[in-house]
Amino acid sequence: MTPDPGAAAGPAGSPPVHLVHHLEDVMGTIVVIDVYATAGSATPDTAARRASQEISGQLAEAVATLHRADEIFSTWKPDSPVSRLRRGDPSSAQAPVEVAEMLDLCAAARDLSGGWFDPWAVPGGFDPSGYVKGWAAQRALAAFRASDICGVLVNAAGDIASSGGLGDGTPFRIGIADPHAPHRLAEIVELTGAIATSGTYERGEHLIDPRSGRPAARAASASVTGPDLGLADALATALAVAGEPGLALIEGLDGYEALIINPDGSKRRTKRFPLVAAGTAQAR
Repeated sequence: MTPDPGAAAGPAGSPPVHLVHHLEDVMGTIVVIDVYATAGSATPDTAARRASQEISGQLAEAVATLHRADEIFSTWKPDSPVSRLRRGDPSSAQAPVEVAEMLDLCAAARDLSGGWFDPWAVPGGFDPSGYVKGWAAQRALAAFRASDICGVLVNAAGDIASSGGLGDGTPFRIGIADPHAPHRLAEIVELTGAIATSGTYERGEHLIDPRSGRPAARAASASVTGPDLGLADALATALAVAGEPGLALIEGLDGYEALIINPDGSKRRTKRFPLVAAGTAQAR
């Protein structure tokens, strides 16, 4: 998923000031952090000063949060706490508190998804990767607290945690890639909160059906919006595996909505999935 190119300007008045555009190589991907302030409280002349003072401290906090998640939960680092847990190392009993938190969050996501998301039902033992990236991005988002910030996007390889918007009541607009032609957008959503998309069109057959233990995806792509990117990420993974039957599970969750693009190109969504109305996608 990508921000709409028109998202940095409202329909009237001055656009918000783009205080930060930061790319961080972490968790095996590039996380992009964008911070905007209202034009009335920060001008282009002051943006550089703000970015080098209060905002830079908050950016450093956000980046540290991402790297701590990588150090704890990377399954590629043999000495990470989660790698020790996966191989039954007794020293995992002294794991950081985040490990116990993640175990609880993953268990809750497994229940909410009807078992379609199950980090315990994958080769090699417990693998929370389908939750961690979104969870880390959501925690990084919380680092930005300056009073004149009007909007923040933390984009972790297309899964996006956001707060605020464009400062004039305009929400961020986010494009969902067409899984059959990823250089094109299939839909555009108005984002308040988080959005995650899962599918096999970029990484191949990496999604595991917990019921068979084999790679499987019944949807070409599945997108979930909601207040928390960690849970949205897990639910999108579940929905990509489950296909259309999984939509009923999302319908039952407060604050979460979903869109599926099927292998034949057809689309199904929950009632309140926040699509931009046809004909207005380029209006802003």
